[in-house]
Amino acid sequence: MATPPEALQVQFVGSSSQIEDSVWDQCFPEPLEGRFWYETLEESGLEGQFEFHYAVVKRDGRTVAVAPCFVHNVPVALVAPRPVALVLGLLARVFPRVGYQRTLFVGSPCSDEGTIGLAGGAALADVLPALAPALQEKAALVAAPMLVFKDFPEGSLAGLGHLGSRGFFPMVSFPGTLLKVRGPDMEAYLLSLSGMQRHNLRKKLKRSKALLALDTRIVQEPGDTELAEIHGLFVQTYLKGRTKFERLDLRFFQAIRKHQQAHFILQRDRATGALVAFMLVLRVGDRMINKFIGMDYGRAGQTYLYFRLFEAAVGFAHQVGAAELQSGQTGYRAKLDLGHGLVPLTNLVRHRNPVVHALFRAIGSRVTWSDLDEDLKVYLRAHPEEAHRAPRLLP
Repeated sequence: MATPPEALQVQFVGSSSQIEDSVWDQCFPEPLEGRFWYETLEESGLEGQFEFHYAVVKRDGRTVAVAPCFVHNVPVALVAPRPVALVLGLLARVFPRVGYQRTLFVGSPCSDEGTIGLAGGAALADVLPALAPALQEKAALVAAPMLVFKDFPEGSLAGLGHLGSRGFFPMVSFPGTLLKVRGPDMEAYLLSLSGMQRHNLRKKLKRSKALLALDTRIVQEPGDTELAEIHGLFVQTYLKGRTKFERLDLRFFQAIRKHQQAHFILQRDRATGALVAFMLVLRVGDRMINKFIGMDYGRAGQTYLYFRLFEAAVGFAHQVGAAELQSGQTGYRAKLDLGHGLVPLTNLVRHRNPVVHALFRAIGSRVTWSDLDEDLKVYLRAHPEEAHRAPRLLP
């Protein structure tokens, strides 16, 4: 029987430490990123970018749901689909504040998928009638006219259906990428690729190995000197990226290395010992998450460092028995060539100003994967059958 909204109480706390470990374990079981991840973000010096909150839903004094949230002043031109960004750019010439939307997000700034953790047999559809109005009140309190349920997967959309009655509209988000790890070793992975993908990858790896000999290590707690090298490569990659949401400094890497889920794949030039590539992967249950990479871009192009790094990640996945490798949003061309599938994700959006809301809805409801990313547009032209996998939006 569904729980009536009046039987649920919603309160907000400002730190992951204010929620009991047992609640985190119940609401965010593996392979979800749990307390360790939110604790890391809180320790990473992100106060100037994000303001963290957690909505805790209780029934009869017992926690049945936790919704991580954050407030961010979003530079819309950096994250919006091109049609939205163009319109907002014009409006911002007259109304500068339109270019930055103070937004309360439900989800995490650095996770691929939005998650509302559930416990005690609770269903998303049961807690949402109490949670949604509480979030709207919270958005008003933190002066955020925009409220967004960020990057929710298809499996959550039915449970989020109540949001339509509260004025939310759906907008296609950047899809995630996921590789199913098949077979016992790298050769089995290669055989799972198409003939063309396999041929191209083998050719790139062969050329790379002829040009640059690498020593690969997997480290859980790198020391300070090595961590500084890692951060230097991360900054190079960050500056190369087209879509920038969060800015992480050394404090993030200092915080994440303390957790057993974090593994650093490090690749050094065998001749000089210089660190030329790294990947931070989180091992959470049978899922490996390719969280961040960094490369020496003075060498990356001609030596195909990205593919050497990915080869090491697949080898590590086989070594630990991971069933899947989640590789994040953007950078689609290489990931698709390496056999990843696209994971449809949806944003549910509501703006307090009815005029702005109507504008966002008119434009955002027409956005497709091809509008979001040039690599996706090229891929869908070559594989039109994949277009049906984009989110089927709520009415």
